[in-house]
Amino acid sequence: MPNLILFDDDNWKSLKPLSFTRPVSLLRVGIQTIKEKWEDLFETEASFITQDYLAEKYPIKIDEDNLIINASLLPNEKLVGLIRQLDLKEALLLDDELLAARLDRKQFDQLISENDVDEFRGMNLSDVDVDVKLVINTHDIFSLNGEEIRNDFQRITRGRASQKINDTNTLLGAENIFVEEGAKIKCAILNATKGPIYIGKNAEIMEGAILRGPLAICDNAVVKMGAKIYGDTTIGPFSKVGGEVGNSVLLGYSNKGHDGYLGNSVLGEWCNLGADTNTSNLKNNYSEVKLWDYERNRFSKTGLQFCGLIMGDHSKCGINTMFNTGTVVGVSANIFGSGYPRNFVPSFAWGGHSGFTTYKVDKSIEVAKIVMKRRNVELDEQDQKILNHVYLSTAEYRSWEN
Repeated sequence: MPNLILFDDDNWKSLKPLSFTRPVSLLRVGIQTIKEKWEDLFETEASFITQDYLAEKYPIKIDEDNLIINASLLPNEKLVGLIRQLDLKEALLLDDELLAARLDRKQFDQLISENDVDEFRGMNLSDVDVDVKLVINTHDIFSLNGEEIRNDFQRITRGRASQKINDTNTLLGAENIFVEEGAKIKCAILNATKGPIYIGKNAEIMEGAILRGPLAICDNAVVKMGAKIYGDTTIGPFSKVGGEVGNSVLLGYSNKGHDGYLGNSVLGEWCNLGADTNTSNLKNNYSEVKLWDYERNRFSKTGLQFCGLIMGDHSKCGINTMFNTGTVVGVSANIFGSGYPRNFVPSFAWGGHSGFTTYKVDKSIEVAKIVMKRRNVELDEQDQKILNHVYLSTAEYRSWEN
């Protein structure tokens, strides 16, 4: 098996603020991250080609025979078959976009140094009957999530037996429910007639929760009492969720622990939504939603009628926060107060509807250490360097500083 490397291309820019703090392949779409999907399929560990300031934490491993795959690319059976057939100096393209290539060390070194790569033979998948799905924009994460839950569920559970589910629960479509070892589920309603439900290791579904597939509750996640979780939703590892959630993805270690609505949204890691926080996912005039576009430095059309909140890592909001349709919140923002905050909240912003000041990076790092320590996770020096870089590189968006 060639050495597997997942590379970030220009899509990294349009996936901010989520990609500010991670390579693209660590985004979760479906049950697994993109990296985990490729690693499972090729039965090997992957490394990264990513931004320079992320490379210390997420390094490249180079070998004599390297299979590089676009980190935005979601796998499917036919696509994986084509990639497996690649020989050295062969590539798969979609028009002018590189999807995958098999390179020797010399070609790889040329690629990294941005020199002309020795000629290789390419197959353009525009001319081939194969489904190609790329995570290009942040809203693709929730838009593609239901389909990816189905794909991951089929692959992860194939040939395996689910743990027995307690008789206190009400199950619909029980054959489409898979429970991993250590999960606790009591007095809940699970409806998998419209799509599968996956419950990860040591997850907990508390009494009175109502779950509808396709749905993924990942390892060590908690669904609180009386929660209503609609389909096409992923609750990432170690996240806690209550209230009402639909077609949303929590990447991991984030909390929406109380009543309130979260719909058509993506939360990064270490986020917290205060009690009774609500997101609007539909405009009153039913028009197309626009989102802040970091690549174009303006709001851009999404093509979607339903789109809620995109929130970067370590951001938080106070109780009763109201997010307008199509709101983007950067990294380490702290939002509170009455009224609707603006539709684009820059990284390291502190405030709300009445205005913002700067959330100083040393203070935000101090809080992040406390938050992460509660889950027995350390904010190490590499993480701190990343947050410092994001703080400096996003200063242009904090207009009040100028």
